[in-house]
Amino acid sequence: MLGATLGAAAFARAMAPLAELTESTSVAEFMQKHYRELSRDEMHKVLRRLEGETERRYGREVTIRDVRPTPGVQFAYALNLSVCIGCRQCAEACHQENNHDRATHNSYIRVLEMENGSNDMERGRTDYDHAVPAPGKFYMPVQCQQCENPPCTKVCPVEATWQEPDGIVVVDYNWCIGCRYCEAACPYHARRFNWERPVVPADEINPDQAYLSNRIRPQGVVEKCTFCLHRTREGRLPACLEACPTGARVFGNVLDPDSDIRWVLENKRVFVLKEELGTQPRFFYFFDV
Repeated sequence: MLGATLGAAAFARAMAPLAELTESTSVAEFMQKHYRELSRDEMHKVLRRLEGETERRYGREVTIRDVRPTPGVQFAYALNLSVCIGCRQCAEACHQENNHDRATHNSYIRVLEMENGSNDMERGRTDYDHAVPAPGKFYMPVQCQQCENPPCTKVCPVEATWQEPDGIVVVDYNWCIGCRYCEAACPYHARRFNWERPVVPADEINPDQAYLSNRIRPQGVVEKCTFCLHRTREGRLPACLEACPTGARVFGNVLDPDSDIRWVLENKRVFVLKEELGTQPRFFYFFDV
């Protein structure tokens, strides 16, 4: 009962601006159908509208596409903790690729500095400012685990977040009402709430965007990592992987027996975070030893 009441209240707050539309808000935005209900023609109109709004608000021409999953592909990620040096270049690449707010320096990746031999993530530090790698430390980047059994999607009162056929959990940012239930349900702290309208200088905007991925998110919605689906669904690698100077990151299609990710899963001793919760992550960790 409480959850239903809070959900209704959040929805009411989200719809309240209909009574007084602002310059930056159109009736079309509020009345837009859910992503999964849009026809091809309707989606085309939505994408062109969003491109126009981005150019008006941010002064940059962008291309926003609807990039669909490829049949027969199941994405997974693995990270070699033996060679990660905690440089946080992955987090910086995520920040730039995904058009995050510059003032908050947001990123979908947190890099924890851990004591050797420790498995207590609560004691991991993300605010270290010394040279890396530091003696006696190892580093654990944490981001969305793209769970096979994602608790975040189950609590959304308006079905604004769901899992795609290739395993990527996505958000319809135009449907999200900002209740933050999904953020509370995620045991990996992988979701971010946009408290303010993102500020990104025109010359720093990544113009290659996708509706369910790295387009500039509106204020008041929850966002998350999508394995850079605007890249990976077209055969490219995630930006964080390309930025890694030590080759600690491995990504690919687990259904492909010749893929690098498949080799890691078959030949390394891998583990997942918080296995006891039954979320079945698609993000794996391993050591060389």
